[in-house]
Amino acid sequence: MLVSWNWLKEYVALDMSVEALTDRLMMSGLNLEEFGDHKESGDILIDLEVTSNRPDCLGQLGIARETSVLFQKELRIPPALVKEVATKTSSVTSVAIECPDLCPRYTARVIRGVKVGPSPVWLVRRLQTIGVKSINNVVDITNYVMMECGQPLHAFDFDQLHGQKIIVRNAKPGEKLAAINHETYPLTPDMCVIADSDHPVALAGVMGGLDTEISDKTTNVLIEVAEFAPRSIRATARKLGLHSPSSYRFERGINAYNLDWASRRCCELILSLAGGELLAAPVAAGAGAPAPRAPITLRFSQITRILGIEIPRDAVVRILHDLGLETTGTETESSVSLVPPTWRRDLEREIDLIEEVARIYGYDKIPEDRPVPLTVSSATLQDRVREKAADLLVGAGFFEAVTVSFVNAKTFAINRPWGDLPALSVDHSTRVEENLLRQSIIPSLLNSRRHNERHGNFDARLFELAKVFLHAKSDRTDELAEPEVLSFVTEQSYGEVKGLVEAIAAAVNPAALVTVRPTALPCFEAGRGAEVLLNGKPWGWLGEVAGSVREQLDLRDAVSAAELRMAPLLAVANLIPKYVEVPKFPVSERDLNFVLDEQVPWQELSEVAHDAAGPLLESLAFAGQYRGQQIPPNKKSYVVRLNYRSTERTLTNEEIEAAQQRIVQQCTAKLGAVLR
Repeated sequence: MLVSWNWLKEYVALDMSVEALTDRLMMSGLNLEEFGDHKESGDILIDLEVTSNRPDCLGQLGIARETSVLFQKELRIPPALVKEVATKTSSVTSVAIECPDLCPRYTARVIRGVKVGPSPVWLVRRLQTIGVKSINNVVDITNYVMMECGQPLHAFDFDQLHGQKIIVRNAKPGEKLAAINHETYPLTPDMCVIADSDHPVALAGVMGGLDTEISDKTTNVLIEVAEFAPRSIRATARKLGLHSPSSYRFERGINAYNLDWASRRCCELILSLAGGELLAAPVAAGAGAPAPRAPITLRFSQITRILGIEIPRDAVVRILHDLGLETTGTETESSVSLVPPTWRRDLEREIDLIEEVARIYGYDKIPEDRPVPLTVSSATLQDRVREKAADLLVGAGFFEAVTVSFVNAKTFAINRPWGDLPALSVDHSTRVEENLLRQSIIPSLLNSRRHNERHGNFDARLFELAKVFLHAKSDRTDELAEPEVLSFVTEQSYGEVKGLVEAIAAAVNPAALVTVRPTALPCFEAGRGAEVLLNGKPWGWLGEVAGSVREQLDLRDAVSAAELRMAPLLAVANLIPKYVEVPKFPVSERDLNFVLDEQVPWQELSEVAHDAAGPLLESLAFAGQYRGQQIPPNKKSYVVRLNYRSTERTLTNEEIEAAQQRIVQQCTAKLGAVLR
């Protein structure tokens, strides 16, 4: 397995030397053949021997995953995001599998309007480093993804497929295939072929056909991702003397759970480098999703018996979790049951898990006379709250950004929510312009959004968890000196952003109360910005970004932003809420429609109504507002929805009406409200 150092860096931080990396990989089971500079590409080439039971390491991502576990580094797997058009793939093509024993699963995607041409320099160099010749951008991408994740792919010239369909079947007696290597091969019925409506167009899992090869004239492409039976591929390759990187990987078994990711990743890169439009909903045939992996029970005592040393139980579990195994059921003092990851088909028995613990723990670190003391850290409250907030935003369609803490003066001035605190700056030759430590992350995210717009990626929803820098302190425990904040930007409206802020608070503590009050921060449009309070204490800010700021940054679309301090969220965190009994008695819903002066905010009305309602009020919510006919000038109408309930009995109409009257009286007296 040839590994590119520069390529590997895309997935895992390589802050160690090549010698340290290769030594650790070798000691964990990936034998080192050699490494050295690749002069043509300016890269470093590492040659590793991968045993037949580790097909997951036949891609750069597999080596990156091993590196991340061995060096405790974060693994960055590309999300493989694609944008599809409305036209469905099934409207232009179909897939049929006539030999499910040879091909359990097959997925096809179609991209129309591609422009085939030379690959960019970075792609050519990546492939050049590992000994793959550049053909054209589409073919190079299929090779790139195969070498990235270990899943072979094939691209067909869609217009050259007779009938525009795919049929996976056994070869018929007397059939032949002209392959892309310009050789013609006789086929036998035991071989699996990919055919169109008339004849074979590829030898499944081994090599594509010349007739449907991607050429400069190709405009429409069908992307194949499939699972083929290893024995069939091995027998076919040996019989024809035709071996390829694809057959090498299929012979050893691919990760059937990864087909869709590989397909999306390939399409993502083609759309980026060759253009075109991806049809919606790939056409898939076969057995569907593979069955879940069966759990394996590991007895901790067996580790000591077999390895001869004591390894802390927590360390064992951590190693296995880092390798992708997931705990199932209840872990006890004596054993734990774990489900192997989809990419590790070689993990089937208890002894396999013990071997994994030993090789990651380090054979060379096992002492002769005493156990190595190890402790495993657990997630702190801060870590768990961060994860809750990040997970919620990711679920809402946001992407996490990492921006530089240094900004220039113009960016610094865009948002200064903390007032006129003097900026902290550094004097260094590398920081001539961007030498100010930011006091808000919002400007940095707006710049990132502008960068996305300039590259055709509109409506980018971004968030970042990081520190801002308010003033220098020798006492580093002063939270105000470097508060951690959560910031996000989105194309959504003020109301939607407020809903996201409320959802973040509810995820950390369902009982947390979020309120807002007007703010005059110049970063926000007049009347469209607010200070956010959490349980009555300052939490942050949200609003619609002012047009002047968008013009300054050359932002095309409207954008909203929010910035929340993490400290107040940590203070109210209740990640294990107490059980609340399901209500036994019915709720009674009532609406009140008030006419108020234009300057009276909803927050003030809701607080007065809530205080006046009494103990029977279960919830109060905004139900609508109106300005226009039948409403006097400089007035507005708010509809308040109130739910009443008792935990002891069904409420009477008289009790509810009494509460309603108290609300009307207080709102009239304190706010000048008039009931419509």
